[in-house]
Amino acid sequence: MQIEPLIQGVVARSSHPYGCRASIKEQIDFVKQAPQIKKGPKRVLIIGASSGFGLAARIALTFGGAEADTIGVSFERGPSDKGVGSAGWYNNIFFKEEAIHHGRTAINIVGDAFSDTVRNQVIEAIETYFEGEVDLVIYSLATGVRPMPNSEEFWRSVIKPIGESVTGASIMLENDQWVESSLEPATEEEAAATIKVMGGDDWESWIDALINSESVAEGCKTIAFSYMGPEVTHPIYLDGTLGRAKVDLHQTSHSLNLKMANFGGSAHATVCKALVTKASVFIPALSPYLLALYRVMKEKGTHERCIEQMQRLFTTKLYDQEKVPVDGERLIRIDDLELDPQVQQEVSAILEQMNADNFKELGDYEGFKDEFMKLNGFNFEGVDYSQDISLKTLKALKP
Repeated sequence: MQIEPLIQGVVARSSHPYGCRASIKEQIDFVKQAPQIKKGPKRVLIIGASSGFGLAARIALTFGGAEADTIGVSFERGPSDKGVGSAGWYNNIFFKEEAIHHGRTAINIVGDAFSDTVRNQVIEAIETYFEGEVDLVIYSLATGVRPMPNSEEFWRSVIKPIGESVTGASIMLENDQWVESSLEPATEEEAAATIKVMGGDDWESWIDALINSESVAEGCKTIAFSYMGPEVTHPIYLDGTLGRAKVDLHQTSHSLNLKMANFGGSAHATVCKALVTKASVFIPALSPYLLALYRVMKEKGTHERCIEQMQRLFTTKLYDQEKVPVDGERLIRIDDLELDPQVQQEVSAILEQMNADNFKELGDYEGFKDEFMKLNGFNFEGVDYSQDISLKTLKALKP
């Protein structure tokens, strides 16, 4: 069969295995050439390791100077008679292939990160492969649903404003159309459920489990990824349900920092730059902002994808420094280039003019869509997308 891109609204329904391999190799090539991580961790657990910041962090720490061994947790779908499987499934496979070739240990645990079963598997893997301890725990879980303990019910997150409705544009990648929509404010129950899914509760639960199993090494650090954004995105993001969840995550970093201090370590929330991810394309009003931001930052030579941000995070913020640089709220800010006042001034000027008729010309829509396609293994040079791929061959690949 030939594997072609299939997009429904803003959701990719197909992925290309060998495009995913090309993506992994491209990111590895970047970090090998970048400033190297000199005093990085050696045994790393990444919860949410198959795409986005989690995958980029795993690549940076393995190939960007630290020479780390990694355990990656993710919940991905393999090939079946219903489809070829998710991009994350193949990212796990081809990352591991490259890591082993590089002489590094890479353990993939595929399953529900909220479950006790997966936590027990992780603790067993730490005991087996890491002599019982980890030096760094990265929490990078991106999901909309979390099962309630000892129940068949779920908490479900929502992307909604709080207090009053918000109108904004989304861009349907399926047909390249600008679509205006209004979001009604969230109920308190919806806001509370979003905090349960996307706040700091599960991050703290993971760290507690690792501490209780004596799996935390002396000097161990833990980070979780966040976003705040400029004022123009606040109505739908920072002032909405997502923002409440991120505030909870930030507060959790402070309580975890006290726990990690017992091991000579630390905990930080890391505020990242706005990017095209599988999650961000769902957020109304964020896509136009991304189009304008990409254009301005590319013109200034400051645009970063996940991999550039992660390599910079580990070399200039979390490691290789006498002290981790933080802001007044003890957050690591890797969104500093995005929030540069000149950048935001130019972005705002573009957004004031942008509409359904001119968004492709005023913003970097071509770059925006290309990045989305590459998340799913498409648009890579050197990959033969016309090749015939058998499902049997794909099923033989194991993470």
